[in-house]
Amino acid sequence: MVLEFKLPDIGEGVAEGEIVQWLVSAGDQVAEFQAIVEVMTDKATVEIPSPATGTIKEIRAQAGDVIPVGDVIFTLETGGANAAPAAAPAAEPVAAAAPAAAPAANAAPAAAPIAAPVADDGKSLAVPSARRVARELGVALSQVQGTGRNGVIRRGDVEAFHSAGGSGSSAASAGASFAVNAGGETRRPFRGVRRKISDAMVKSAFTAVHFTVVEEIDVTELVKLRASAKQLGLQQEIKVTYMPFIMKAVANGLLKFPVLNGHLDEEANEIVNPNFVNLGIATDTPNGLIVPVIKDVQSKGILQLALELQELAQRTREGKVKPEELKGSTFTITNAGNIGGTLATPIINFPDIAILGVHRLMKKPGVVETPEGDKIEVRQFMNFSCSVDHRLADGADGARFLAWMRVLLEQPGLLSL
Repeated sequence: MVLEFKLPDIGEGVAEGEIVQWLVSAGDQVAEFQAIVEVMTDKATVEIPSPATGTIKEIRAQAGDVIPVGDVIFTLETGGANAAPAAAPAAEPVAAAAPAAAPAANAAPAAAPIAAPVADDGKSLAVPSARRVARELGVALSQVQGTGRNGVIRRGDVEAFHSAGGSGSSAASAGASFAVNAGGETRRPFRGVRRKISDAMVKSAFTAVHFTVVEEIDVTELVKLRASAKQLGLQQEIKVTYMPFIMKAVANGLLKFPVLNGHLDEEANEIVNPNFVNLGIATDTPNGLIVPVIKDVQSKGILQLALELQELAQRTREGKVKPEELKGSTFTITNAGNIGGTLATPIINFPDIAILGVHRLMKKPGVVETPEGDKIEVRQFMNFSCSVDHRLADGADGARFLAWMRVLLEQPGLLSL
């Protein structure tokens, strides 16, 4: 029997999907639930599993093709007698595809994850996420000791093996999509998360009328407060960074200057300014820039925000973020300060009205007022850059917002008021 496998409806509102990469070739024998192809939609990237054990007879779409839901993407020959369309098993989320400038309303519920292990070349049993990570890291599953039931290899087993220095297969043999020519250049297909980010960036840059306001803030007192909060957080296994303080200051500032908080409803031709603050946090992941959302920031304390940020960032980097956690932002923060760079002009996370760029901490000479007069001492500074959609707000709005941020972060005790 030959089954015609149709691209399934991966999530509510999804009309099409882009083929990111095939994990098998025509003629390959596959097991039921084995991952066959990675497909990206506006909602997520998922691994599509085989509906049955059999042989891949024909592949009808190429990597990079955008396929409507319901179109046949491959055929599978099984041992049965009659042909029938294949029912789509649940697809496993690989990594949520919500780049920094993707419309927040685009997220939708993802399909349920797969729990069944599949064979690797008939030798190793591994869950689909472990197979994907093994391909990305160039790890041969046959060399990994599985810790799951009956020796099933889990994602953590692959990551631990790789961290210990193990490999056993090259990136090319692991299915990586790139090629190196004789001139020494590397070429890789422009598709998947990278292309989604590109589409979102272009839409934002050519739709929102960007302007950027910059402020240098003396955060010396914030550095001291964070050091104390860090020790308190460690007692509760919470990693306290500067971000929860910045998030709290942003929420306070947006409630004071709500014109920067919200989005443009283009269909209704209305500017929406909510009385709550949902912050999109641009997160650097192996699959590209993803923007999960922490909601109702204005009503949460520093330690609670630190805990949510720590947990959400980890799941985002692991590709485990939930689709509903990728929508609903009213403002976005992008922080590259831990990497470097003194200043940038961030692109707005469309359709948000504004985005805040946070830049690296620097020690510099600063003028301090004392009863005896001004004196110069070593101080800690950060640069903040706020890009705003000039269609929806004015330069004065951005300047007032950053000036209030300066008040709160130079005197961080005010955040408790």
